Amino acid sequence: MLKVGDKLPDFSCLDDKGNIITQNDFVGKKVVLFFYPRANTPGCTAQACNLSENYEKLTSNGYAIFGVSADTIKNQASFSNKFGFPYPLLADTKKVLIESFGVWGFKKFMGKEYEGIIRTTFVLDENAIIVRVIDNVKTKDHTSQILYD
Repeated sequence: MLKVGDKLPDFSCLDDKGNIITQNDFVGKKVVLFFYPRANTPGCTAQACNLSENYEKLTSNGYAIFGVSADTIKNQASFSNKFGFPYPLLADTKKVLIESFGVWGFKKFMGKEYEGIIRTTFVLDENAIIVRVIDNVKTKDHTSQILYD
């Protein structure tokens, strides 16, 4: 997993509207990049909605927000439209960004082990350097973790 002090890797990915997003879209702004397992699931919805409900608070503190999962553009668009998210959701179907950040790995649920996205948020500075890694995400109060922890 990438850590504090690491630089954002080069990437190219489509968002929920079909726009190409690259590392250049992150330079010059503080970025909250949150990786979530799957669109329209309870925990992911709680997390994404918490960030959406606090969007003005986050942007007034200078943050741009991007969500990432391995969902298709269609699923990301459906998720975003359903809840009216004001920020882009990246459809990393080939897991390039997911794997370069090191958030793909083994997880356990109900006694079964499987591979998937490990819910993690990275905060980057204006130079695309990671300044915080939040790996114990509180889905219903994630904004507080970003702004106040």
